[in-house]
Amino acid sequence: MQTTDWPDLATMLSGELRNLRGGASDVMKGFGAIAQAALKPGALDTKTKELIALAISVAVRCDDCIAFHAKAAVERGATREEILETLGMAIYMGAGPAAMYASHALGAATQFLDAKSQV
Repeated sequence: MQTTDWPDLATMLSGELRNLRGGASDVMKGFGAIAQAALKPGALDTKTKELIALAISVAVRCDDCIAFHAKAAVERGATREEILETLGMAIYMGAGPAAMYASHALGAATQFLDAKSQV
């Protein structure tokens, strides 16, 4: 049974983050600069970095982060198999609680993969 509509969650959060950028603009500009620098392709490509972010999202148990990074990983070409291997590493590093959140991340990625295939 699906309990979270991950694409809707990502859209809703984007709106809330726009509001936050308006109220805490200096902090959010700094955060945005960190994100841009961290995601800049280097030794690792952006897809790999988004997969790492997805694994960390699971490990720290952040549903909102899962929504954003599952979406971004899929947009950058991550496959279901790559996502599953990434989640396997998150489970390995985070044990039982990470396994529960890995199921959230898989649900999120599946919804974004399904939406992408319908376009």
